[in-house]
Amino acid sequence: MDAEYFRMLCAYNRWANERVLGAAEALTAAQYGAPLPGLSAQGSFAAAMGHQLGTEAVWLARCQGESPATMASGKDFPTLESLRDRWRELGAEQGRFLAGLGDEDIGRLVTYRTMGGETYTQPLGHMLAHVVNHGTQFRAEAAVALTAMGHSPGDLDLIFYLRALQSA
Repeated sequence: MDAEYFRMLCAYNRWANERVLGAAEALTAAQYGAPLPGLSAQGSFAAAMGHQLGTEAVWLARCQGESPATMASGKDFPTLESLRDRWRELGAEQGRFLAGLGDEDIGRLVTYRTMGGETYTQPLGHMLAHVVNHGTQFRAEAAVALTAMGHSPGDLDLIFYLRALQSA
């Protein structure tokens, strides 16, 4: 795998997140944070997407050689606007990082510490793949919440992103 492949996966991740956030524009303030049975421990649209955002920020820091001690969560984003604003900032940070990657960086070993104090060393490419995979899970939970409230974000699969690129 080369750096361009991971840039594409991360661009897909941003595209899919934007589709979910766009569908969330139809939510009321009460629906934004309302608990919904059947979701994981996150429990609501706001919590699922806040968790995903917090996790992406932590993994970006780890990819850059840092080991954050805390992570943002849904309660740090009381409104959809606050969530979207932070996601725009993070997207720009991720973009700058990804733009600077060369093919040789993908296999580079990165050592980081978890918030629980454990130390791991993994190839950068594995870390980037994890971010996209993790996003798929929590974005899907947010999509379930949106769909249950009558605001489906539509198809979020990678193939739909790639098809949209082809038709653009």
